[in-house]
Amino acid sequence: MNRLQLYRQLRRHVKLSEKRSPALEQGKVAKVMMYVGAILMMAYLIFLGSLFGKLAAEEDELTVLLVLMPFLLVIDFLLRFVAQQTPLVYVKPYMLLPMPVMSVVESYLGAMLTNGYNFSWLALFLPYAYITLVAGAELWGVVAIVIVGLLMVMVNSQWYLLVRTLIVRSLLWWLLPLAVYAALLLPLFLGGDGPLEYLDSFDTTPMLWLLALLVLAVLVALLAVNRRVLFRFVYQELARGEKKATAIKHVSQFTFLECFGQVGEYLKLELKSIMRNKAIRSRVIMSLGLIVMLSAIISYTDVYDGFWIRNFWCYYCFAIYGMTTLTKVMGPEGNYIDLLMTQRENILSLLRAKYIFHVAILVVPLLVMLPAVFAGKFTIMMMLAYLLLTSGLGYAIMFQLAVYNKQTLPLDQKMTGKNNVESGFQLAIEMVGMFLPLLLVGGMLALTDEDTAYALLALLGLLLTVAHPLWLRSIYRRMMVRRYANLEGFHASR
Repeated sequence: MNRLQLYRQLRRHVKLSEKRSPALEQGKVAKVMMYVGAILMMAYLIFLGSLFGKLAAEEDELTVLLVLMPFLLVIDFLLRFVAQQTPLVYVKPYMLLPMPVMSVVESYLGAMLTNGYNFSWLALFLPYAYITLVAGAELWGVVAIVIVGLLMVMVNSQWYLLVRTLIVRSLLWWLLPLAVYAALLLPLFLGGDGPLEYLDSFDTTPMLWLLALLVLAVLVALLAVNRRVLFRFVYQELARGEKKATAIKHVSQFTFLECFGQVGEYLKLELKSIMRNKAIRSRVIMSLGLIVMLSAIISYTDVYDGFWIRNFWCYYCFAIYGMTTLTKVMGPEGNYIDLLMTQRENILSLLRAKYIFHVAILVVPLLVMLPAVFAGKFTIMMMLAYLLLTSGLGYAIMFQLAVYNKQTLPLDQKMTGKNNVESGFQLAIEMVGMFLPLLLVGGMLALTDEDTAYALLALLGLLLTVAHPLWLRSIYRRMMVRRYANLEGFHASR
């Protein structure tokens, strides 16, 4: 069996595993939602491509798109954490078969390189190419721009794979992409051109083709690095080599929470889960990093100076942590859900502790976004309204997922871990939690003046926050009605 035959056979196995999945019906609904999202993304890319093409035609600068590509690559890098998984989960079954394991890794590297998501970026490049070509640009120069752009996206896909592989081993590897993207973008915010100024020298067709060769060389180098790194790390995980025992130097007791009784004990569990478990800790760090980044961009640049976009990001800076963690609420507890069922209302106390913790953590974005207040981008009333709207309406919606979630979430993030499949109803709840508060904000701001709208939103959020014992108990009762079905799902997905 040659490499091409192996590649096709592995692709066939992936499709068969999806068809034979017990969550096939759920997967169909999820696929429909993904297709809708993909169509919206394509439409947005076509809009951006047309906008950038018009700008390039007006400025008579063919390399405008290349100058803007680092911004797009940062967005692409973050989107891949949501939309893509590492291919190593598919490598595991083949590790014990009599075939070259390195060939399997290479096949899946090729699959990631040539997947449809990478080529969907042609929706950005082709409109740009058409407009610049009509404006009088040279044909081969335009073709080179499209090829360079596509190669940059492929480089970003391999860069994402390398970073994701490394951060599973240690969260300190997050410093690597932060340093790289900061080196590209920070000089622009400080008034300089930074590394992007060198793109001005690639304004001729021969230089653009030279740039394509340079980007291709970077792609080949990243493929070679990923080939070795992925093989090594997957083999280490499957070999399960013994680790040297390390003495525990300090164990946090959080004794100040004992005065809250059983709820306090679950608050301790919530804090220790973040400190000890990679999967949970990575979500906290990623959410905090996004909040800091957005706050810095809003405070020190004019990128998001529009009225509606400022309201959009102000709300999401408060809601992003809850959206990240509560979509999988009860998932980590699925590892020991049987113990939680041993005493009456144990889970109700757990839900109360989770809610208290998520409300308390809203202080973090409140403090992080204070520079935006000092810069005049946000007001105190605006931030108070979105804080209470998140703790009230946003959390009341997202906590409903506790009734329906029945997929166990591994406490340690593994490279060959399972993917959790959601039902269409769960996705609908998530969409409502993400967009209903913003629709409500838009309606309020359209009907009344800004100060009155924020006051009404703050009052609504405060009422739902104070009423949290009522809607948490309602969630608990519905969980008990579905407890046997949920238990079966948690057991099956461990």
